[in-house]
Amino acid sequence: MAKKLYYKIGEACKILDIQPYVLRYWETEFTSLSPSKSKSGQRTYTEEDLKVIGRIKELLYEEGFTIAGAKKRLEGELGGGGLKPLRPLDLSGKSPPKKAVAARPEKTVETKKKEGRASQGGGGESAKVKELEAGINAALSQAQDIIALLDTGSKKR
Repeated sequence: MAKKLYYKIGEACKILDIQPYVLRYWETEFTSLSPSKSKSGQRTYTEEDLKVIGRIKELLYEEGFTIAGAKKRLEGELGGGGLKPLRPLDLSGKSPPKKAVAARPEKTVETKKKEGRASQGGGGESAKVKELEAGINAALSQAQDIIALLDTGSKKR
């Protein structure tokens, strides 16, 4: 398939293996992601837009950033002259193969606090544990916001 100047939302999502509602949500969170719209109002994405979306996906899904952390990293990369090199995008329109993801046991905030005290010989919480707890609380808040948005969207149907 030849490269195109513009991709519709469905094509972009198929190439990047994400759902359209996820992409529309990211557009509300990342100011650097603002696709053009056709005369009929449909979103159109350039190859540069696809690179930005791919980088956002990497930051969130592969590198484990929160939305806030990914925003800062992306702004820094875009402001610094360009994105970190991505794996080449497959613009063929075929769905990418699914990757197996190894399950990691989740640790509770309490477990992390205990580990922090143990590493200090029974002393108070370490700065690292407090930092982790703050990150977990921020991620939880973002997850609750996403759930609220999804609930709102399902009630409109």
